[in-house]
Amino acid sequence: MSASSDGPGPGICEGRVVIVTGAGRGLGRAHALAFAAEGAKVVVNDLGVGLDGAGGASPGPARQVVDEIGAAGGEAVAHGGDIATGAGAASLIGAALDTYGRVDTLVNNAGFLRDRVLVGLDEDDWDAVVRVHLKGHFLTLKHAAAHWRAEAKAGRAPVARVINTSSGAGLLGSVGQGNYSAAKAGIVGLTLVAAAELGRYGVQVNAIAPAARTRMTEQTFAETMAAPGEGAFDAMAPGNVSPLVVWLGSAASDGVTGRVFEAEAGRITVMEGWRPGPSVDRGARWPPAEAGEAARKLLARAGEGRPVYGAR
Repeated sequence: MSASSDGPGPGICEGRVVIVTGAGRGLGRAHALAFAAEGAKVVVNDLGVGLDGAGGASPGPARQVVDEIGAAGGEAVAHGGDIATGAGAASLIGAALDTYGRVDTLVNNAGFLRDRVLVGLDEDDWDAVVRVHLKGHFLTLKHAAAHWRAEAKAGRAPVARVINTSSGAGLLGSVGQGNYSAAKAGIVGLTLVAAAELGRYGVQVNAIAPAARTRMTEQTFAETMAAPGEGAFDAMAPGNVSPLVVWLGSAASDGVTGRVFEAEAGRITVMEGWRPGPSVDRGARWPPAEAGEAARKLLARAGEGRPVYGAR
């Protein structure tokens, strides 16, 4: 099923083994199909639960994507484990090794929503969202990194890639999504640390902040995510994000690590995080009133802050 953008022939991920979590639907499914189209063997992970993480697990979504890849001539295997548990994350890496003998790329994508304003947000809803997004990223990354470190120490330096999934909500905040925004911001921090720690083992770690129509966005941002009329470019189609993810997951992205990219429609943006702005140094401790006056003067010199998503 390999076909690069230049036409038939080996794709840019030919022979690579790629794991995609949350790949039964939406962005994860689009990524899995795109990697397979570029020659990768894909491990399709999905727990098969509802939009809010509730309901019994179902192998159906992951198997359907595996069948789609197989029907197109590619290779894939389904994994239905819970990647927010140590055992589930370890079994995911093990599934790739047992089936294909290697792991080259990990795409962390799994997640769900339980939106509430802060005063109405239950502790269980906070824990559940942070667990699947942030802990789920950590555990799969931890187990994949342990394998890659062992390979490097054995003299088999990998050309490994990790693509984590943050969000504009994690970069800018989003009203009604305190749990989700906090988890997605944490993923950016985890990405930066992992990139710094794992580079010595041949591992590059980056993050994306995608915007696309999925189960998680088509209701929350219904007007923005609506499909266009027939024949028009579908700017919010999940597949628009996948080409960047595939490139980041390939050997062709050599030297790119510790970066965050926004991907939406036909637009790719390198995000630049917290950087020092206007500053003043008194050379001694500030009295509170004078500290406030200094802060206001600095704010007057600083650029306008970007609005929080959903702010009124």
